[in-house]
Amino acid sequence: MTDPQQVLAARVRTALGAAFGGDYADADPLIRPSQFADYQSNAALPLAKSLGKRPRDIANEIVARLNVGDITEPPEISGPGFVNFTLRNDWIAAQATDVLRDPRLGVPDADTQQTVIVEYSSPNIAKEMHVGHLRTTIVGDALDRILEFLGHNVIRDNHVGDWGTPFGMLIEHLIDVGEDSPEAQLLRTDPNAFYAAARVKFDTVPAFADRARARVVKLQARNDPDTLRLWDELVELSRQYLRDMYALLKVTLTDDDIRGESFYNDLLPGVAEELTEKGIAVVSDGALCAFPPGFTGRDGNPLPVIIRKSDGGWNYSTTDLATIKYRVDKIHPDRALYVVGSDQALHFKMVFATAKMAGWLTDEDDFEHAQIGLVQGKDGGKLKTREGDTPKLSGLLAEGIERARAILDEVDRDDTDLDLDAIARDVGIGAIKYADLSTARDSTYVFDFDRMISFRGNTGPYLQYATARIRSIFRKAGISESGITDPIIVTEPAERELALQLLGFGAVVTGVAEVAEPHRLCAYLFEVASLFTSFYEQCPVLKADDAATRASRLALCAAALRVLSGGLGLLGVPVPERM
Repeated sequence: MTDPQQVLAARVRTALGAAFGGDYADADPLIRPSQFADYQSNAALPLAKSLGKRPRDIANEIVARLNVGDITEPPEISGPGFVNFTLRNDWIAAQATDVLRDPRLGVPDADTQQTVIVEYSSPNIAKEMHVGHLRTTIVGDALDRILEFLGHNVIRDNHVGDWGTPFGMLIEHLIDVGEDSPEAQLLRTDPNAFYAAARVKFDTVPAFADRARARVVKLQARNDPDTLRLWDELVELSRQYLRDMYALLKVTLTDDDIRGESFYNDLLPGVAEELTEKGIAVVSDGALCAFPPGFTGRDGNPLPVIIRKSDGGWNYSTTDLATIKYRVDKIHPDRALYVVGSDQALHFKMVFATAKMAGWLTDEDDFEHAQIGLVQGKDGGKLKTREGDTPKLSGLLAEGIERARAILDEVDRDDTDLDLDAIARDVGIGAIKYADLSTARDSTYVFDFDRMISFRGNTGPYLQYATARIRSIFRKAGISESGITDPIIVTEPAERELALQLLGFGAVVTGVAEVAEPHRLCAYLFEVASLFTSFYEQCPVLKADDAATRASRLALCAAALRVLSGGLGLLGVPVPERM
């Protein structure tokens, strides 16, 4: 265990038990960073009432029983009863050396290995992904990587929209224009244009809309071979598109992870039947609906979860309920994370509530909507193209790579054998991914190329450049960082700050997994990179005063590089060897 807060917390709990009895050994030691020392314990203040003593007297009793001489300088009591801890330099150095030598960089395995379903990306078939899908895809993939690294059994679930009314519309339009027509070729070259044309007909031609709805019923009944054949062709075209997009984004989703709405189609009648038998679903205005308590509209009337529409078609709420039942019955997950836009918050609250009414979920089941905030343009409005459309993800990624290449072309460098196109892909994609991940996932996110593709501030390129700069140190030294295991020695303040920061990596990764918030890891890595810059400016490495100091600082550089590279890897951000 290398995290100082956890180590100190364990020692303070032992002291509390020794001072006030075993019942107090589980009290929160309240270890926090301090402006007067490295850390302080605030445990004495909340215990004053239950113990009937002054906080400062409690602090004295804690300190009298503390065994921290191997970790800190003698603890000091300040204020009304704060216990301040200043870590020993030799302890920091030893723990940083352990991080350097540990393949897991101080990240512990999970106490209990869980089966975790992460539902993410989830685009609609037969349409191109847009910027809104970027966030769910990137955040979900980062959570997958982090949970797997901790030892959990992660099940990736790409719950694509491959069923329902849009497909009746698309198939009917394809039949109208002809499968071999120029219009049909748009499905391969510009699927959004094909979709838009079908949508216009659906909205303006009543007869077409009726035929499209009838086509949906045939599709959901799975009893019309031509309908199923055309649907299969639409799905396969989209699968190839998704393969290309996921490869460019460097996310870990594959075809095997796709379990779309169509997968649950045969379960929908059973869901409706069970909800009806239990008295949860009732007919309202011709539709079969559930009315979970506590959800009302502005008029005060109960809000429905539509199970079966009045025309006999199924709603996406029914599919989500079938998905829950399937996951609980077949997969038995310990946790399920729905990495989906925040605009679906009410939907998921009502679906989860309905599932609890049915007994498919209990209060102990950990099904969580990990909300993803909206994407805005720099003007604070919805991100749009010049034509006013929602930008295609492929176009944004291409522009990011192009901008990265332009910046790289401006850099003076001695290396002439670099593949700048490959580096530009890593920098451009990494910049876009990191800018997203570094924002709290439920916050509104401003998509700003000028900010994200910058070598200054908390950006992907800044962190990528930090790793490349550390690697350049080892190239100049003529050695490989991979074999360095020399002990780290801490004498200078900049060494101390960097080494101390490295000790927190394990706790940060574990915490990110618990709350599903990757931006916390981004903030940590940015602080590591910033402290490395300060260290490098203040502490000569290759020109250190003596061999021992040089070896120690190279070891500290190696530890920083491994933490930065490892952390970016867990986020799914590529790390170029050179820039």
